Amino acid sequence: MLKKFRVVSLLAVIFTLFAQNTNAQVKKGDLIDGIAAVIGNEIVLESDILDQMNYSKQQGTSINNKCEFLGSLVNNKVLIYEAKRDTLIESRADAIKDMAAQKYDQILGQFPDEKTMLKTYNFRTAYEMKSAMEKIDSDNYYGQQKYARITEKADVTPNEVTDFYNLFKYQLPEVKDEVTLSQIMMSPKLTEAHKQELIDKLKRIKADIQNGESFESMARIYSEDPGSAAKGGLYTNIAKGKMVKPFEAAALNLQEGELSDPVESEFGYHLIQLVKKSGKMYDARHILLSAKPNKEEIAVAKKELDDIKTKIEEGKITFKEAAFKYSDDKNTKFNGGTITSQNGGDKIEKLDLTGTLTYQIAGLNKNDITEVFEEEVNNKMTVNIVRVNDIIPAHQLELSSDYERIKDLALNKKKSEMIEKYVKEQLPSIFISINKRYNECDFTEKFDKTK
Repeated sequence: MLKKFRVVSLLAVIFTLFAQNTNAQVKKGDLIDGIAAVIGNEIVLESDILDQMNYSKQQGTSINNKCEFLGSLVNNKVLIYEAKRDTLIESRADAIKDMAAQKYDQILGQFPDEKTMLKTYNFRTAYEMKSAMEKIDSDNYYGQQKYARITEKADVTPNEVTDFYNLFKYQLPEVKDEVTLSQIMMSPKLTEAHKQELIDKLKRIKADIQNGESFESMARIYSEDPGSAAKGGLYTNIAKGKMVKPFEAAALNLQEGELSDPVESEFGYHLIQLVKKSGKMYDARHILLSAKPNKEEIAVAKKELDDIKTKIEEGKITFKEAAFKYSDDKNTKFNGGTITSQNGGDKIEKLDLTGTLTYQIAGLNKNDITEVFEEEVNNKMTVNIVRVNDIIPAHQLELSSDYERIKDLALNKKKSEMIEKYVKEQLPSIFISINKRYNECDFTEKFDKTK
């Protein structure tokens, strides 16, 4: 893409390690291998280089020069090393440990049992896997904090954006086909009879537990929470504010070992047991019965949304007004139903759309609205309509139509230069040793290669 400078910051790979590909980051073999470099008390493994190269290939970069990737990783580690020495950066070791534990639980929920998960990711113990995840999260945190401190005052003027564009306009990436979309999303409502059925089932489960059945075994049998069912419904080290309000309120009003009555939340109905409470943290078990609508309830919601669509098409209400009044999606109802991309803009590449959405808008023109369709997202069923606000054909970035994107590229360039300048200034005071395997590398900075 832009070979004269790094559009993506030095930390790009570090920041996306876990989000992009969990499998690539938590394999035991990726951690126990040859040391490529030592930076202070930080190390770069051979697998780290391969991970960065693989990630770059996934992003469409064809660079295979290990020297370049190693140089980038050394710079990253310098930043992390300095961040850990920065007294103005708050230590969050406990929070990071909790975060790793939460991610561990989320992954575990995708497997039938812990043994299967550990075997899949080639770890011997849960401790080993959690430690690997904690190390990644720790590096992410410190790197991000230091990056933010160094670049917090970075800005670009309109003239700098224009200069950037004029200098690199023939190297700027092509934007693929895009659309701007708005949606109205409604969650089918359960009938009172259906709600009572779920409540009665939890009451029977509660009675069985009170009569001698273990909470853990009942959770494994009945709970529909993928994150905790396999662990007997257990969540540990829950910080106040982490869980949805109805769950937390019910849990914290219990005595240790006590069972709640059925509790309704946006996820369904819960039976909760407080296991332990210590300061601002607590452990709790729960059994979740999801509030999944049946065919009749979905049909009612589809009819209601179809009537709303008719009113929009007849001009009785605008799409924006209807989204605010009827949509159950908190992320879009307050901005006219506009669906935003990962970077927060309203333009979305068609390739980034879900399969369902791609199918629904196929063949539609500007201002057309889809038929009412069903979609299950995060284990929740919804009925939806989507309006195509605009269709933008593929094109090379242009200043007139893509100013904000070009501004972001110009700002990233400036930030990257600030980071590189900072790293260069720190090098003389940091012990850096590169494995002799890389003696032939012509690094921008002159690292020690005598190891």
